[in-house]
Amino acid sequence: MKTFTMPGTDITAPNVVLGLMRIQEKTDEEVRAIVGAAVDAGITFVDHADLYGSGRHGCERRFAEAMKLTPSERERLVIQTKTGIMHPGPYFDFSYEHITESVDESLAALDTDYIDILLLHRPDALVEPEEVARAFDDLAAAGKVRAFGVSNHTARQMDLLRKYVNQPLVANQVQLSITHAPLIAQGIAANMQGLDQSISRDDGIVDYCRLHDITVQAWSPFQAGFFDGPFLGSERYPELNAVVDRLAKKYDVPPIAIAVAWITRHPANMQVVIGTTNIERITGSAQGSEVPLTRPEWYELVRAAGYTVP
Repeated sequence: MKTFTMPGTDITAPNVVLGLMRIQEKTDEEVRAIVGAAVDAGITFVDHADLYGSGRHGCERRFAEAMKLTPSERERLVIQTKTGIMHPGPYFDFSYEHITESVDESLAALDTDYIDILLLHRPDALVEPEEVARAFDDLAAAGKVRAFGVSNHTARQMDLLRKYVNQPLVANQVQLSITHAPLIAQGIAANMQGLDQSISRDDGIVDYCRLHDITVQAWSPFQAGFFDGPFLGSERYPELNAVVDRLAKKYDVPPIAIAVAWITRHPANMQVVIGTTNIERITGSAQGSEVPLTRPEWYELVRAAGYTVP
């Protein structure tokens, strides 16, 4: 498993992350098996959100109840959680009161003294960045949160926060897969007349993150689009799956590893957030961490996904 020190932190992190949004109905034994398989494969970074599960903090609580981490086990894990999406609604709340209260609730639910990374979960159009800055300052000073970041934020939204927030923003979690790649594909075909792909649907998020040492975390790395099913093995993507299968055979890994490798091969040093609870898929995903896709192979996957490489 490839690891790196996340810029702006002293956190050593793997480039594959275990997302735990689907563990609410799992038994203690099932949760321990899922997390144990991930850790055995080198995935020592788990991703939560206060929103996940039945009721606020449901999956965080389920994780703590099942794992019953010892102090040494806790130290070996990087625990990330998110806050800001409110239900019922939904609506968004980046107020000082909500951020700080949510962190206290997450600490109790996770049965831990500190959160390694706290992300703001989707942008709040009514954000007051001064309130975010005050919340981050107080949480850092109290030792409750080690590092901070965002999720699904544009470059300009990050700029606004960075004007006021004293701590570095260390991560931006965004949707990214081979078939959902506007953050990358638009740059490949920039300024191409009459090509839909060349229309900018982002404002340079990936390049912005590289310029400012912000780790890109890719969520839904196997989804074809926005929760409309996986592309792996899908009849909708015969050409792409033919390429994936050929590369999987070449590198002696399962196809899911190639989907991971396409993201980890990018020089932005991205992390891949997997949401599966299937142990075979977890271990298969981990195998993609260090698959050395060549440039021709990486671009071949782009073309096979339906994007234009001029």
